[in-house]
Amino acid sequence: MAAVSSASDTGDPRGRQPPERRLLILGGPQCGKTSTVNTILGDEVFDAGTETTHSNVGHTEMYGRRVTVVDTPPWTIPADPEDDAEENNDNAGAESDSPPRAPPSLDSEGPCMGAILCPPGPHVILLVVSVTQPFTDTHRRAADEQLGALGGGTWRYSMVLFTGVDKLPKGVFIEEHISNTGEALQWLVERCGSRYHAFDNTRKETEDNTQVPELMEKVEEMITDNQGWYFEVNELILLEEEQARRALEEERMRMEEHARQREQMIGGPPRELRLLLLGWKGVGKSSVGNSILGRRYFESGQETDLCLRRQALVSGRRVTIVDTPGWDWFSVRRTPKRIRQESQRGAALLRPGPHTLLLVLPVVSSLTARKRRTLLAHLEALFGDDACLHTMVLFSCGDWLGCTPIEEHILRGGRELQRLLEYCGNYYHVLDSKTPGKDRSVSVLLDKIEEMIRENGDKAFLPIQVEWLSEESSYSSDNTEPEDDCRGCQLQ
Repeated sequence: MAAVSSASDTGDPRGRQPPERRLLILGGPQCGKTSTVNTILGDEVFDAGTETTHSNVGHTEMYGRRVTVVDTPPWTIPADPEDDAEENNDNAGAESDSPPRAPPSLDSEGPCMGAILCPPGPHVILLVVSVTQPFTDTHRRAADEQLGALGGGTWRYSMVLFTGVDKLPKGVFIEEHISNTGEALQWLVERCGSRYHAFDNTRKETEDNTQVPELMEKVEEMITDNQGWYFEVNELILLEEEQARRALEEERMRMEEHARQREQMIGGPPRELRLLLLGWKGVGKSSVGNSILGRRYFESGQETDLCLRRQALVSGRRVTIVDTPGWDWFSVRRTPKRIRQESQRGAALLRPGPHTLLLVLPVVSSLTARKRRTLLAHLEALFGDDACLHTMVLFSCGDWLGCTPIEEHILRGGRELQRLLEYCGNYYHVLDSKTPGKDRSVSVLLDKIEEMIRENGDKAFLPIQVEWLSEESSYSSDNTEPEDDCRGCQLQ
């Protein structure tokens, strides 16, 4: 932080430019910041009926001075588990008066951006607090964090501005409200050097409205106490803020491009994905299928003998899955011919071909060189050399990982596991198959599958081969009529 004397404090010596006062407005959700800015500016400059998503600057002249006011997006009030538990217990079934806590978005800005918009820095930082909302220790920490984001020395330039004072009970003054609200609000006022002011934003049209002149008098007192200095954001903090903004912008552009490409690729809902579950015996393929589809369509806990196809709407996609019998762990030859044929018929049930071969691998099993070679031998013998383009490793039993990231598990899994993932183009995902329909990572899995389809270009799916179709069709089981299978897929 650099506190420097403002060149505009005394104005141009020839009187061409009036002296300037710069005010930065900060506060939480629905605290009345925008209405306060409009009250200070004396006009409805900004729309107070919508949430502020980007910092805005307003200018006016009053009492021979040019006043710049910067409105900023609300800071985030983090959820407090203890507070939430108390509210749930005390107000079960009742609506809360507190504003909803919205999660941070890609459009969120920090307070540094507001400071940048009133160069070379604000004379006063007004912390807006509504008297109609509770001010808890969670709110105190949020305020402390926001001021800390600007750098050191901010509190000497800060003042609490209370809004909604017309909502106070008759005969209750703001001093009594501060005393009765609790230690968190008292801490905030004391941290600001006991500087505070109260606004009734409904009175800005009245002739006897003295609240803005009184506020500007307090602003002048603060500038005098600070010897004409203003707050300037540290250049390093500005650099970090700019880097963060660039990263957010790049992420936003990436998401928009992803959505645009998906729309072009799919052509409109419902989009369809065809998935074939493959792997050893007993690795949880049926449970994985249930997790993806959100219901117990496949019988888990017993050996799968015949291919079974099921379909459901999942995260806006029509997902078709075929479960297949399991392979031998150590040898293709030890996998019965009937089972090998059944795997191929499973692919044939996904006409004109599966988009993705989901190779199910339990996180609790180790992968040796022999096991890896056996898996790849099954894939290439049954589905050809292009199988690698359409294969994704899907780790089952993800609940066994606990707090361990899957990437750390892969590193611990050794070179054989890493070689398997390299064969699959490093496409992998992990699922907790114990809670069908409740695993949020299913949507992420489908996103990865669509990314794989996009990467494969004109090879979006693995085409059905003639040799996969046999006159011995009695091995396959499906409750769907042949004319209902996946010929109309828009991802072809």
